[in-house]
Amino acid sequence: MSILVVGSVALDTVKTPFGRVEEALGGSATYFSTSASYFTDVKVVAVVGEDFPEKHVNFLKTRRVDLKGLGRVPGRTFRWEGFYDYDLNKAHTMKTELGVFETFRPEIPQEYRDAEVVFLANIDPVLQRNILSQVKAPKLVAADTMNFWIESKRDELVETLKLVDILTINDAETRELAGEPNLVKAARKIIGMGPRTLIVKRGEYGVLMFNGANTFSAPAYPLESVFDPTGAGDTFAGGFMGYIASIMDWKDGNLRKALVMGSVMASFAVEDFSLGGISALDYREIEKRFREFKRLSHFEDL
Repeated sequence: MSILVVGSVALDTVKTPFGRVEEALGGSATYFSTSASYFTDVKVVAVVGEDFPEKHVNFLKTRRVDLKGLGRVPGRTFRWEGFYDYDLNKAHTMKTELGVFETFRPEIPQEYRDAEVVFLANIDPVLQRNILSQVKAPKLVAADTMNFWIESKRDELVETLKLVDILTINDAETRELAGEPNLVKAARKIIGMGPRTLIVKRGEYGVLMFNGANTFSAPAYPLESVFDPTGAGDTFAGGFMGYIASIMDWKDGNLRKALVMGSVMASFAVEDFSLGGISALDYREIEKRFREFKRLSHFEDL
């Protein structure tokens, strides 16, 4: 089953202790769709400026991403510039230029409105609800958000969460949204707001999933070389949602497999800058690392 994703397509300038890239392809919808494309078809709704390089459009087409919903309008493409210290868990923003993304008002193409699986990337919660109003009868809705929306549009975000099945946020955002320092208690509060599943991204410490009364933890894959964590969370979401959309069965056991699959994709993403780590994978590489994840966390019963 194909996925509709609405989010950003951007140009990133990133510096880490291991190198630097300038105006590399980035954005939440870009990382998500590239990752998810290994499992299912993806339809993107986003906006870029007239300065957006055609080579990036061509790359997404090589991943068979449907770009009918990618608008190109007068103005400059969304740009982000930041750096990471040796603590790669924290991005330091140096500059953000919203460009055409500032006035982005998603219009879902008619041929996308039958979408059964929807991922709402990190954008204004009011826009997220507007998107859902344009989709006829989605069977599964997942969303991302961030501290900016939690702080500036909390009431709107809470309204949006009533329409969301799966929420993916990091541990600090989980605590802030719930107003609760204990992560487990915070998760229960958020599930009470509407989502039946909460996925808490914890960077190098792995991922926690709260699915109803069930809790599941997956470690981060131990890597010798980590170059750039930009987009790792969106890559994780793409792998997770891509796997779920490919089987259209979200019982707890399948969600656990999907969580590991998302972690697999994120582990590839951080091994290179921009989309380099996930741009040309062989699916056998993905399967191999999935099996390594299973061995990594396997233990015998007493």
